[in-house]
Amino acid sequence: MTGEFDVPKVEYALVLPLLVVFGGALVGVVIEAFASRAWRYTAQVGVTVTTLVAALVSTVLVGVGLDSIGGDVPARGELVVEGAIVVDGPSVFLWGLLLVLSLISALLFAERRLEGGLTSFAGQAAALPGTDAERVASTERIEHTEVFPLMLFAVGGMMVFPAAGDLLIMFVALEVLSLPLYLLCGLARRRRLLSQEAAMKYFLLGAFSSAFFLYGIALVYGYAGSFDLTAIDQAVSASTAGTPLLLAGIALIAVGLLFKIGAAPFHAWTPDVYQGAPTAVTGFMAACTKIAAFGALLRVFYVGFGGASWDWRPLIWVVAILTMVVGSLVAITQSDIKRMLAYSSIAHAGFVLVGFVGLYSGNATGAGITSLSSVLFYLTTYGFSTLGAFAVVTLVRDAGGETTHLSRWAGLGRSSPVLAGAFAFFLLAFAGIPLTSGFMGKWMVFAAAWAGGAWVLVVIAVLTSLVAAFFYVRVIVVMFFSDPGVDAPAVAVPSALTAAVIAVAVAATVLLGVVPGPVLDLAQQAGAFVR
Repeated sequence: MTGEFDVPKVEYALVLPLLVVFGGALVGVVIEAFASRAWRYTAQVGVTVTTLVAALVSTVLVGVGLDSIGGDVPARGELVVEGAIVVDGPSVFLWGLLLVLSLISALLFAERRLEGGLTSFAGQAAALPGTDAERVASTERIEHTEVFPLMLFAVGGMMVFPAAGDLLIMFVALEVLSLPLYLLCGLARRRRLLSQEAAMKYFLLGAFSSAFFLYGIALVYGYAGSFDLTAIDQAVSASTAGTPLLLAGIALIAVGLLFKIGAAPFHAWTPDVYQGAPTAVTGFMAACTKIAAFGALLRVFYVGFGGASWDWRPLIWVVAILTMVVGSLVAITQSDIKRMLAYSSIAHAGFVLVGFVGLYSGNATGAGITSLSSVLFYLTTYGFSTLGAFAVVTLVRDAGGETTHLSRWAGLGRSSPVLAGAFAFFLLAFAGIPLTSGFMGKWMVFAAAWAGGAWVLVVIAVLTSLVAAFFYVRVIVVMFFSDPGVDAPAVAVPSALTAAVIAVAVAATVLLGVVPGPVLDLAQQAGAFVR
């Protein structure tokens, strides 16, 4: 017997940004295999930057062309690659944001001046700390240039994650973005044991969360008979009440996604991993992974489970409150800058969840779109400020490398007022002080949630924001109003790469706070998710 085979239709023009990123990652693998060690760094940095710029340009072209693509107003876009990928307004907005922040992160990855002409990544990851193999790698000045293709693979997974129209594709994207990050977290040149511990914790807990996610997919498939989000939505909408199978599947999928955004009570990995990973990787994870995970969370619950919102909304309410409270209160007790920023990121995840709740409290043409655009804008403001803050952390050093204990930052405002001023500005943005991007971001998500009827969440968010402002101001007081100790840290002079990251982050934090209109318009024009 002969059977017919339907050739799958692939809209190459619409998924070009994804192809460019994965193609650049494969080129990086080839360079690592065949290029001489002397040229690998230059080649890898060039390929990485070129790939990200090319992908960003193609994303802009895709976004401009969305107006001519069929779709229901106010949604713009369509399902491509046989429904596996959704190219719509929110997807393209998140692609552009991820590529811009990844390009900035690549500059931090490429910084060499701080380690005497070497990157901040270990010369030989397989060498045990303190062994002869590690000393040989250090003596021969070996560099781990594999970090650049690993980063590109992670970026590709992050781009597919929020654009997946199929739960299986979303799971594959989750693994593609996670596995490189597990490796990157264990590659710090200094404090090797702490770095390896961070990678191991992230890997083990990430594996558990992936298992929850996959089990949830299986249960939802058993309920709906399909992995496709649109088909799942139809099955959910056709049911008069949620069944235990569906509710269990939603809960397990939520665990996997909430783990990635660092929401409580699934946040335990965040402070340890943020502290132990190379700071460039920490900044990349804190900004980009959270954006990709929130995009996936929004798509799954808006497109797939929107018909069951009355069943899962109480869960999101509880998680949002717990995340804001834990992130804000526990951050007060932290004496390490990176751990403090980690708990700060947890609190910010809670603030974004406030806007997420507002999204499902309004209809698709009213408060819903306003809330979606507010969430997209908040993710934008948070991403730039976070990368800038971690870029500053890389410059405060002593003989052992970065020094992140709060007491060692005393008097930094006197020895390096420009750097301390930039870090203070980022902290004020995190606190939501007016004329910073953080204020506009919080105002947008809180206003959207209030309009959607979630005023209780807004009140709790405002109160926890006041608590969070305390530990931000405490760091500023230590830097500018405390006397430096005997072993005060030195501020390293960065190359143009890290200086550019800080300058761009400061400029974005100012502009998004003073003239947020253009980015807000882009977020609003993104429209709704295509179903």
